[in-house]
Amino acid sequence: MRWTVVVPLKPLARAKSRLADTAADGLRPGLALAFAQDTVAAALACAAVRDVAVVTDDALAGRELAALGARVVPDEPGGGLNAALAHGARVVRSWRPDGAVAALNADLPALRSEELGRVLDAAAEFSRAFLPDTAAIGTTLLAAAPGRELLPAFGGDSRARHRASGAVELPVDGVDSVRQDVDTGADLRAALALGVGPRTAAAAARLLIPGQ
Repeated sequence: MRWTVVVPLKPLARAKSRLADTAADGLRPGLALAFAQDTVAAALACAAVRDVAVVTDDALAGRELAALGARVVPDEPGGGLNAALAHGARVVRSWRPDGAVAALNADLPALRSEELGRVLDAAAEFSRAFLPDTAAIGTTLLAAAPGRELLPAFGGDSRARHRASGAVELPVDGVDSVRQDVDTGADLRAALALGVGPRTAAAAARLLIPGQ
């Protein structure tokens, strides 16, 4: 099974506010874009991924991610993360009615293509499945098989919400790069320890990060 991956990205000016203790206001938009670029590049390089659709209204992000090969979908509902993902899934299914769809966070700068492939291969065994984040509270990936609704419930304690919705929690080990999203300075340090993509590495080099 090959997948279309839907990546939601809010306007860069509003992104990554929880990194305020690590990155100044003027640096956070560039850091958020770098996270998304490395995430999308790794997803596009994954053998299990057919294509990537980025849901965003940010003009700069749209141009940069389209240049990598992503398809850009306007965030028409403007109703937040889950509305953007549901909209993206509908658009993707209009392209490929019988396709498999996976929602993936835009802040996985350490993402490894082969680890993403292992997660998607495992997800192919279920009608809906998800992967919890490193903190075991949130979700970094939610997958829906052909013919099944995505039903995203990201944000906050999304691990519990996705499980309650009937999605299967994937028991995949050794996929830290798919779990390590970045919201805080501690998250960024953990991602850097795993090894981030080139754009995040360049952006992070402009920051003073204790322990690095």
